Amino acid sequence: MKKLLGGTCLSLVAGIPAAAYAQGAGEDRIVVTAERREQNIQDVPIAVTVLTAEDFAKRAIDDIEDIQQAAPSIAVTTISRSTFINIRGVGLARTAPSSVPGVAYYIDGQLIPHEQFIRHSFFDIASMEVLRGPQGTLTGQNSTGGAIYVRTPEPDFDEFSGSLDVNVGNYDRYRIVGAANMPMSQNAALRLAVVHEERGSFTENLGPSGSEPGSFNQEGVRANFAFRDDSERLRLNARFEYFDYDSDNAAIKNRNDMVSSDPYVIQEDGRSFLTHEGYRLSGELRYELSDTVEFRALTSWQDGEARDQSDGDRTTTALPIPMGLPASRGNRALYPGRVAFSGTDTQTLINEVNFISTHDGPFQWVVGGFMMEEERPTFVFRDNHHVDDYYDRDSDIRIIVNSSSYSLFGQGTYSLTEKLDFTLGARYSWDSQDIERVAFPRPLGPGEVTSDSDSKEWTGKVSLNYHATDDLLLYVSASKGYKAGGINLTPGTPEVDPEKNFVYEGGAKLTALDGQLRVNGAVFYSDYTDIQFSGNDPASGLPIQQNAASAESYGAELEIFGQFGDLGLNFGAGYLHSEFADDACLTNEDNPAGSPLCPLAGDDFVSQGDVLPFAPEWTVNAGLEYAIALGREVTMTPRAQVGYTSLAYTTPFPNPNTILDPRTIVDLRLSFDFSDRYTVEGYVTNVFDELYVASQASDSSSFDGGIVYGAPRQFGVRAVANF
Repeated sequence: MKKLLGGTCLSLVAGIPAAAYAQGAGEDRIVVTAERREQNIQDVPIAVTVLTAEDFAKRAIDDIEDIQQAAPSIAVTTISRSTFINIRGVGLARTAPSSVPGVAYYIDGQLIPHEQFIRHSFFDIASMEVLRGPQGTLTGQNSTGGAIYVRTPEPDFDEFSGSLDVNVGNYDRYRIVGAANMPMSQNAALRLAVVHEERGSFTENLGPSGSEPGSFNQEGVRANFAFRDDSERLRLNARFEYFDYDSDNAAIKNRNDMVSSDPYVIQEDGRSFLTHEGYRLSGELRYELSDTVEFRALTSWQDGEARDQSDGDRTTTALPIPMGLPASRGNRALYPGRVAFSGTDTQTLINEVNFISTHDGPFQWVVGGFMMEEERPTFVFRDNHHVDDYYDRDSDIRIIVNSSSYSLFGQGTYSLTEKLDFTLGARYSWDSQDIERVAFPRPLGPGEVTSDSDSKEWTGKVSLNYHATDDLLLYVSASKGYKAGGINLTPGTPEVDPEKNFVYEGGAKLTALDGQLRVNGAVFYSDYTDIQFSGNDPASGLPIQQNAASAESYGAELEIFGQFGDLGLNFGAGYLHSEFADDACLTNEDNPAGSPLCPLAGDDFVSQGDVLPFAPEWTVNAGLEYAIALGREVTMTPRAQVGYTSLAYTTPFPNPNTILDPRTIVDLRLSFDFSDRYTVEGYVTNVFDELYVASQASDSSSFDGGIVYGAPRQFGVRAVANF
């Protein structure tokens, strides 16, 4: 079996230092921890993209949506309070109070269980690992689509250091990130990081509300205290993060807008806003029980709240739906002026323990357990005509979702020969969910309703890994992912069955030209069953989850990285063919009457062969840069990069109202580095001012739906000082 680089250590979620370039003669080796131990990325039999702190800087990755311009087969869209991540067409297309993401997202080992709270931590990042395919035999929560691991820098016990990063751009954009590392003794250190960012709107609002949809202001602070004993067998980390995000919500434009043909002009009579505020607190213990076994324990508490109000119709009329009538899509069209307020509080407790082998023998293993308990009160004030006082409303819904998840997991790799490894992993999960719901007035009622649901499932992974040479890895694998079932808010609506994804994958990883070139590729086939989709019940207007029968996908991915002296290049491409394998009947707000082919009133027909939502056929990215020495301590580096995403749909019903446009985005950057301490750069993003629909709001009261256009051309200057 290939020896681990620099010994074996804890997993990514154990908070080891960032995935980094380990310098060698003529090569840069990227160290990752996707398999719970430190390895060269070229020795890891997983389809994974690694983005380092340097990549974040030179590729202008300042937001979660930017990663789809840097990694193949991933689609990210943000609308209002939620960010949806899909990998290879698997993840989450829309949200409901009881829904669960299909792509697990972690920050320093802490699972971020809901899509509302993953966009606020993009500062002072050491690395990100994007894993494609089901995950669950090595880490916290099961996932059907993949996992994203974000790591922040670890405190340094040896020296004081810090940085200041200032970014100023058009649309009144200001972003300031500061970080400081402070040794407190030989065995204690503290790292602090803060961020402030604000930006004006791309969109002009002609309405009387005074809102500037699309503008935002956010602050965040992160602290990481580390302690080790004299023997360095024991290490403790205490982490804290606070975030506060305020905006005037998304700039949603009516698809059939009669106010203006300008995509960046809207008319909004109702006041819109969006706030996210919360904190995360975690403690982590790592202890070497012996020379061959390490113990890790992580506990975390997360507390966050989201509040938003939006003018759902983007018209100047404001006729409330009469009391007693359901908030159906048809009634919302007859009585426009829908201004809805919603709020969610989330309190999550997570505990995880691991035992990890740390020897160089032929058998490497990880075993562990995971526990999550969560409470999520949600309240929705619907059809609120009185926009100055959103508590004066026509109807309201109050929900409390209590969820728990427990699991045991393990994975082992045995070296059958010097070149051939066999890996087997398994996981057993217990998940439960109960909901208390109160809705007024009837027929949204009746009154209080309680429901509960339980799910249990085995998942796992098996793979063969063949090290053909020191520079070539070949692997084949089969894995199964699982997403727990759940409950719907509407009484009498069926429970949602668990979602499962079986993936069969083969891949190759090649290092060539003395480490100057890395070429990684994978092919895969996915058998996706009982797919969970969220929408709005056309009769009640309430969020609803349903299971589609099944789908199948197949595709291929290729990534190339080269560093030839001063010339650097990167290329990534993903091809995805995804379709429903069977006919299905699902709710469709664009057709509230439903289809006569479906047994339930209001359900619409999905044909076998229709494409899955958020599953673009092609995702391509490429970058080229060249470092030019201007003096002994000054380097100028021009960089050009391009990202292409083909057409995708936001729902299972492909039509012009659910399209996300194909787009090609070109970015340019010119940076000057001084003595490896200071950097000044100018940049232009979306150079050709590409116009495209980035996300869709299908809960607009217009039959044509609402859309959000992507960012136009932006430019600015960034300066970084390291000390």
